Amino acid sequence: MKSYQSANERGELLLDHVIITVKDLDRSIAFYETALKPLGIVHALDYDGKNGPEGHPDLKGFGRDGRVFFWLRQGDADARAAHIGFVAKSEAEVNAFYEAAMAAGATDNGKPGARLYYDPRYYAANPRNFKEPRPVPIQEL
Repeated sequence: MKSYQSANERGELLLDHVIITVKDLDRSIAFYETALKPLGIVHALDYDGKNGPEGHPDLKGFGRDGRVFFWLRQGDADARAAHIGFVAKSEAEVNAFYEAAMAAGATDNGKPGARLYYDPRYYAANPRNFKEPRPVPIQEL
């Protein structure tokens, strides 16, 4: 099997942004503010949908280093509709993210550790966001 090199290792950006729908917007904002803080990702921008085309939703944006790439919008969605993997710079950052997510009310879906079934260098944690009716799996790579 050919060795896998992550986009992070190659210094590439493969996605511009992700938008997920959450049932409880205020609770989700508080959760992600806490859980993403160890990664340097912050609640950076609130976009008023009336400034976009007709029917555009209000969005709450999170980002790092002046770039917003993770957005929340309020509504109903299936719990399996999204699986988000944020990039971490080290195993220590993965561990800190996991602890912050758990402190913010996440449920455990996989403690930090190697995921050798994917790749020998794949180290991740899999908390699910708080006990909302539709928790989104969040993974650190």
